[in-house]
Amino acid sequence: MNTSTATDNSLWIRRFQPRPDSTVRLVCLPHAGGSASFYLPVARAMPDFADVLCVQYPGRQDRRSEPLIDNIPELADHVFTALLPWADRPLAFFGHSMGASVAFEVARRFEREKGIVAAALFASGRRAPSAHRRESVHLLDDRGLIDEVKSLSGTDTQLLGDDEVLRMVLPAIRADYRAAETYAPEPGEPLHCPLLAMVGSDDPKVTVPEAAAWAGHTEGPFALRVFSQGHFYLVRDQAEVIQAMSDRLRTSLAA
Repeated sequence: MNTSTATDNSLWIRRFQPRPDSTVRLVCLPHAGGSASFYLPVARAMPDFADVLCVQYPGRQDRRSEPLIDNIPELADHVFTALLPWADRPLAFFGHSMGASVAFEVARRFEREKGIVAAALFASGRRAPSAHRRESVHLLDDRGLIDEVKSLSGTDTQLLGDDEVLRMVLPAIRADYRAAETYAPEPGEPLHCPLLAMVGSDDPKVTVPEAAAWAGHTEGPFALRVFSQGHFYLVRDQAEVIQAMSDRLRTSLAA
């Protein structure tokens, strides 16, 4: 496969640290309001056996002029299609917050459409699809939405104080919240891949039991890791998160 062609042909996939000799591709899907660049540190820190592919949703950064997508199934359809040229070796998926829901749906599509079972699914900072909550942050006015994002520390608060930047990022944040909060997974068979759920002990968006409920969404090995801090625990605990993912991938690849 010509990896440069695959990159050029897809606005969806960013490959910050190419590792052409890798044995697995780790696909990283951002949180609501997030972008592919959030995972640049992960791309740099993962061991050489993992080629990190970072997803860029439309409506942000260099894709800010493109129409927004405000539902998980459509996002998953696009990501699935964009990843097909990269499926020449095992795929693993890491998604944080909304990204975990997208990752789950993309993994489902690979199993259902291609018979490809993921090397692993890493669901971070997100309750299981079966652990439903009624939420309506996406219906708040701009000030309410900004306060929500600030409370999670998911976006630089200095940027949120810049009116010009706000005009650019708020529509994408709102669309992402709408996608996450209206997500209702279709009934279907559980996955067959290893699944590691990770959560911050003080996360206001997901409780430990809600994260543990991911166990019901795979017939493969399941584990739960609880970190201290809140929703964006993975920024402070990056080394531990990468170690946990690396260990799981090594075990999966050796099986």
